[in-house]
Amino acid sequence: MKTLVDKGPECKTCLARDTNLNYARLAKHIVWLEKKGLVESKIESSKINIVLTKDGKEFASIISDIS
Repeated sequence: MKTLVDKGPECKTCLARDTNLNYARLAKHIVWLEKKGLVESKIESSKINIVLTKDGKEFASIISDIS
């Protein structure tokens, strides 16, 4: 979530690289975050990007205040 806050919407491949996560593991995290309503997939410039939802931004703000 921090990467999405810092860099904005990104494709899964870029997120995997930026977070040092295996692509398959990242994909599972994204599915979980989508089910929770914290991120969504959006088509932008013929790419599928992962973006934070309003709830995702609020949650990221809360957890960044704690750390």
